[in-house]
Amino acid sequence: MNRFIETIKNIFSIEELRTRILNTLLFITVFRLGTHIVLPGADPSRLNVQTNGLLGLLDAFVGGAFSKASIFALGIMPYISASIAIQLLTLALPYFQKMQKEGESGRKKLNQITRVLTIAVTAVQAITYIRTTIPAEALLIDRTLFTISSVFVLTAGTIFCMWLGERITDKGIGNGISMIIMIGIVSRLPGAIIGEAQSRGTSSIFIFFLEMVALFFVIMGAVLLTQAVRRIPIQYAKQVVGNKVVGGQRQYLPLKLNAAGVMPIIFAQALMFIPGFVFQMGAEKSETMATLNSLFQDYTSWPYNLLFAFLIIVFTFFYTAISVNPTQISDDMKRSGGFIPGVKPGLATSEYIGTVLDHITLPGAVMLAVVAILPSFASQLGMTSAFASFFGGTSLLIMVGVVLDTLQQIESYLLMRRYEGLMQSGRVKGRTEGVTV
Repeated sequence: MNRFIETIKNIFSIEELRTRILNTLLFITVFRLGTHIVLPGADPSRLNVQTNGLLGLLDAFVGGAFSKASIFALGIMPYISASIAIQLLTLALPYFQKMQKEGESGRKKLNQITRVLTIAVTAVQAITYIRTTIPAEALLIDRTLFTISSVFVLTAGTIFCMWLGERITDKGIGNGISMIIMIGIVSRLPGAIIGEAQSRGTSSIFIFFLEMVALFFVIMGAVLLTQAVRRIPIQYAKQVVGNKVVGGQRQYLPLKLNAAGVMPIIFAQALMFIPGFVFQMGAEKSETMATLNSLFQDYTSWPYNLLFAFLIIVFTFFYTAISVNPTQISDDMKRSGGFIPGVKPGLATSEYIGTVLDHITLPGAVMLAVVAILPSFASQLGMTSAFASFFGGTSLLIMVGVVLDTLQQIESYLLMRRYEGLMQSGRVKGRTEGVTV
């Protein structure tokens, strides 16, 4: 406890770090206040927004703003969708690949294209959101006028959230976009814990204690999945530069066990939502449609979880294959004079890295699938759905990743000032270490 208090004192004794932490708290407070401001022209007491399936995931990412019809109802998610689209285009189209290789100027162009695409995506999603989720009885003004004004308000809200994220990155601590998503998720945790405790009652306090212990170990498992790497030794040849001999050092290429992050879960959830929506439209026409609808909507059933886990494993291999390029890594090593001991440079090195990547991706994909379906098992054990959602899935992985990144940045400030780190056992490793994806 004394060491923890001393670490807190060290953190706030560094003026720059203290300023960044206070700025981050200020920006987060502004975001949280915005999630409670309802769209102009809507009566919040008459809103009954259903958040099932993918909509429930979106509502969790924006801290409940989606179900409240807030001005931040779409949050930062249109920007995430636009960023993913640009990333995929960069891998597929030579024009975007060339732009990415142009350095800082190319990145600025890609960021500008992403912002413009974000506005377009937000406008389309805003119209869909207003038409499908806001009931007519909740409107205080004309429907057409409400739609037009709300499209502008929701678009402005998303742009403002994007601006807040950029300010957190520049003036605060951590990745601002990820921080905003994480805050939206964490904001639901206290209510979920209180709701679970109330559902258990005083007679089942021991069961609630066991649930909290199980949650702790699940979080530790997610930390291991996020930080686990396979280090490949790289030897750099000695070179004569002037009168000095440089190089000859041994470094390591860290390949992450889960290089795809949370993207396979997001893709799998989106794909599972589509047939569920289609079958729901025809559920009343036949018993077959009703059965298929229950299959794709009941996330606690074993067929749903089996298919969900299979899709996650497939998407993990797919996203890792398009994100980590062994040929490019091999070429970069060759140009910098590096080689893997016992492996010839060039094609042999590329094949070796690809083989290692395949070997570690399989267990990583299986572990990711297990983490994704854990909430369904928690629900089957009698936990409330809100509390069970924190036992795995996208929410847990995002929280763990963002917290690790933030702690890593704080520790870097402490080490620069020759203070002790946050952890006595070693340095905090964030997601930024390893292969860039």
